[in-house]
Amino acid sequence: MRSNRATVRASVSMAATLPMIVGALALGIPAAHAAGGPARDVLKGSKPLWATAKADRGATSDSAQVKARVYLAGRDAAGLAAYAKAVSDPGSPLYGEYLSAKKAQARFGATKAQVAAVRSWLKSAGLTVTAVTPRYVAVSGDVAAAERAFGTQLHNFAKGSKTYRAPARTASVPAALDGAVLTVTGLDNAPHKAHHDDQLPPPDAVFRNAGPFSSYYGSNTATTLPDAYGGKIPYAVRGYNGGQLRAAYGAGTYTGKDVRIAITDAYASPTIALDAAAYARKNGDAAWKTGQLHQVLPKNYTKTEECGAAGWYGEETLDVEAAHAVAPAADITYVGAASCYDDDLLDSLGRIVDNHLADIVSNSWGDIEANQTPDLAAAYDQVFQLGAVQGIGFYFSSGDDGDQVAASGTKQVDTPANSAWVTAVGGTSLAVGKGEKYLWETGWGTRKASLSADGKSWENFPGTFTSGAGGGTSRTVPQPYYQKGVVPKSLATANNAAGNRVVPDIAAIADPNTGFLVGQTQTFPDGTERYSEYRIGGTSLAAPVIAAVQALAQEARGGKPLGFANPAIYARYGKKGVFHDVTDDPTGSGLAVARVDFANGYDAADGLLTSARVLGEDSSLSAVKGYDDVTGVGSPANGYVQSFRR
Repeated sequence: MRSNRATVRASVSMAATLPMIVGALALGIPAAHAAGGPARDVLKGSKPLWATAKADRGATSDSAQVKARVYLAGRDAAGLAAYAKAVSDPGSPLYGEYLSAKKAQARFGATKAQVAAVRSWLKSAGLTVTAVTPRYVAVSGDVAAAERAFGTQLHNFAKGSKTYRAPARTASVPAALDGAVLTVTGLDNAPHKAHHDDQLPPPDAVFRNAGPFSSYYGSNTATTLPDAYGGKIPYAVRGYNGGQLRAAYGAGTYTGKDVRIAITDAYASPTIALDAAAYARKNGDAAWKTGQLHQVLPKNYTKTEECGAAGWYGEETLDVEAAHAVAPAADITYVGAASCYDDDLLDSLGRIVDNHLADIVSNSWGDIEANQTPDLAAAYDQVFQLGAVQGIGFYFSSGDDGDQVAASGTKQVDTPANSAWVTAVGGTSLAVGKGEKYLWETGWGTRKASLSADGKSWENFPGTFTSGAGGGTSRTVPQPYYQKGVVPKSLATANNAAGNRVVPDIAAIADPNTGFLVGQTQTFPDGTERYSEYRIGGTSLAAPVIAAVQALAQEARGGKPLGFANPAIYARYGKKGVFHDVTDDPTGSGLAVARVDFANGYDAADGLLTSARVLGEDSSLSAVKGYDDVTGVGSPANGYVQSFRR
């Protein structure tokens, strides 16, 4: 799983992990009865698509070890989905009638009898139960035992240049369990590696921005550089601060008081408290109060090298500092995952839901939809629905590679942002002028043209695509009801005549060329570790900004949680003053900024690199009037937070 964090260097990607899928507004994978022998229920989607007869390399050794999770369907899966929809829909009489975590578990969670039956079945097959949570039973054992338990054979299959274990036929469970099992994960081990306990590495090498800068958009014109679009262009901002973002998105006097925000990422920055305090002090944000920032962390970390653990420190730093900058009085809890793999990220989300640690959850990570599998889809959606019935809303960044063609070769969206049960957050380029005045936004999409050797022109202007807000139409998730009548039919039916989920839902600042200033402890060339600041962006910035705006809206609503917010967001579409209707060409002429970077990322010793960064050019995606697949319904305007006022 990668973070969606774009710096001025490039988009930062984390190692890929176990693929996943996010389903539609219905929980679970339908079971079918297996033919022959004692009655069994088939777990559809448990055999990956790449496990074909042509790729089959033979049976996996019976003694090879398997670690799996059996996710529990609970006592009323259909009722959970229905109640989650009802409490989230402003048009429903049950809107806002949330349950406590204890009542949600009692009403929809697995019964003691179901858990006992699942444990007994797994033990009888020869598997060892290693953990039991409200959502799953974890087991370990050899392949022979796993094959007995799940009614399949495990074979080795070629996948690209590597070989992985997977079921040779779809897994199943005894029908006598009577629907207690939602799905199983771990029978397919791609791309898992050996689990081991690691210590977190030191911070990444230092990165700094070169100047000149603008202090606000357009304050410093690059008069000595070539024209672009018929005129001189401004230098990129040094990095916006909290006051500028609050003004842009209509914070008013709201601060997020008494609202709880949770942030999930992998690992944990060892210097986050010091960095966040220093950043607030240096950049005019309210000082952190004692006990305002919390961390919930695993006992051990794994796969630190594979996942690039130190790179996630910057992700946490960005998320925490951005959320505090926009909602300075909100309580923030960081919930770190043991690795960037789905099981560990699911555990982080589950801790929030099981203990109701927050009402708003910001998540700046994802994977491409092509890497989805239905088993994890059901597990993710179950967590999202259990959150929805408690009044917990999840916000996911939409990705930093536009339509993904340049990065993956296929036009597709990111996941979990494509889930019908989360709010997908797209990205913009933001212009804040003198006196913190909102000027305009474009859809985030950047093309880069370098300065010619003689300094008289921009090479290949407007240049090549570098990064942009993720968006588009899902190939797997049906269109949710709240998008109907708002999302253009041409987008909804792009991959399916019946209509599919379109991403994103809403948007905020993401372009690193009009980005946010962060402060983080980094490792300098002399080996010392010390605090420094740099500009950053990505939909990893957009997600915590929107989460913080939602905290302001919850405060305006008298503290009543917004829960799963998509129905309420779409219900406000078209109302005057609620959203900025973001387009790619808000000024009627092309837009670009000049950027000067250190060639080595730190100082001028190896020279400077000058480029024009063209705005509003997001791969094949376009921000147009009305809903679009770059910015959704738009970004929050002055009337957005006020629209929730009770």
